[in-house]
Amino acid sequence: MTPTSRTYLLLFLGGAIATIVSAIAGTDLRWQVSSLILFLWNLTLLFMVWLDSRQIEPVNAIRHPLPRLSIGRDNSITITVAGRIGDRVQIRDGFPSDFQVSHTQLEVVLEQETTQDLVYTVHPLVRGEYAWQDMQIRQIGRWGLAWRSWKTASQATVGVYPDLMSLRSLSIKLALQSTGSIESRRRLGIGTEFSELREYNAGDDLRLVDWKATAKRSKPMVRVLEPEHEQTLIILLDRGRLMTAKIQGMTRFDFGMNAALGLALAGIHRGDRVGIGVFDRKIHTWIPPERGQAQMAKFIERLTPIQPELLEPDYVNAVTTVVQQQIRRALVVVITDIVDAVASAELLLALARLRPRYLPFCVTLRDPEVDRLAHTATLISESTNQAIAASYSRAVALDLISQRELAFASLKQKGVLVLDAPANQVSEELVNRYLMLKLKNQL
Repeated sequence: MTPTSRTYLLLFLGGAIATIVSAIAGTDLRWQVSSLILFLWNLTLLFMVWLDSRQIEPVNAIRHPLPRLSIGRDNSITITVAGRIGDRVQIRDGFPSDFQVSHTQLEVVLEQETTQDLVYTVHPLVRGEYAWQDMQIRQIGRWGLAWRSWKTASQATVGVYPDLMSLRSLSIKLALQSTGSIESRRRLGIGTEFSELREYNAGDDLRLVDWKATAKRSKPMVRVLEPEHEQTLIILLDRGRLMTAKIQGMTRFDFGMNAALGLALAGIHRGDRVGIGVFDRKIHTWIPPERGQAQMAKFIERLTPIQPELLEPDYVNAVTTVVQQQIRRALVVVITDIVDAVASAELLLALARLRPRYLPFCVTLRDPEVDRLAHTATLISESTNQAIAASYSRAVALDLISQRELAFASLKQKGVLVLDAPANQVSEELVNRYLMLKLKNQL
């Protein structure tokens, strides 16, 4: 039982009344009368507070089963409160202290319904297993004089995974695209694998006319081509030193993992065999290329526990391992970061070795803060020290961007595809580039 602010206000009021009575009472009796009034007032108030707390019927608060949480996203948590109309309740959930939350304390008054859902969001920035503690609940009495507090046993363990929300949205988007685009590609004859013969229609590509079939059937016939299935996509995800840097609260490795899973999902949707390798000085985790949704579930479970390490990556070893494992031609996507052409010489050498048997694709995750500093002009209104610091930061940012561009130019000269995108946007841009490669049959 905890007194409310109303109780303390009434205590103050009792003291004020006793003071007034002592001021107007006779000289001999004023202290006795005021003390008696104050004693009776406090005794009555204490009894009312006790009675108010005894009349409280505890509400029933249940937290819905915790979902698998997505890193870097606002994940909704729902608590259902059931009680009497008019009940006023405060709830503090036992979420992990490492999480960013929208509301540390929830409050509700059951005015029209006896059951109500309370929703708040948690925003985790690190993957892993987390313990959820009991809920702490406070309920005020009908007279507003006392709080009653208790805990609800609701301990649980929840896992923080890569960005599953984004994967669900991407899966829906790919399904909708496939519904309308596959038939369109069949009509236009875009692809490399022969599917069937059909009659020529206005607008068909004349290069697809099958002259032998046309002569045999005495009417124009065209070949229907479909995109080649069971191509191979291999994703190599760097977990070395540069991937430990934090961008917007998350490691660059986490952004890279989200991009790798998004690309893998797109590949599986397009019927490709997809494999993923995570490397530093050696291949840390290798999941051989396979087709089907079961492969996607394997990716999520195997990759989620992996964390970046302060190690220099060995790109040549990673590429050599892929060459030994993969005989067929494949699109090899390396997700990493680049400082400059000198520091990234090993990466340039490794990717160049993949040509011409494989199609190498280098994906780097740029820090948006570097872009912001490079494009922020120094304000005249700033003080001298601030202006010097801002100018220096901008010069360093511009130099970093320039060095990266030189490294990318070297990669392009060696026939390597390149994508340099802000870390928080790389997933979407990488999937779009992959779909364009599939559409143009570049693999």
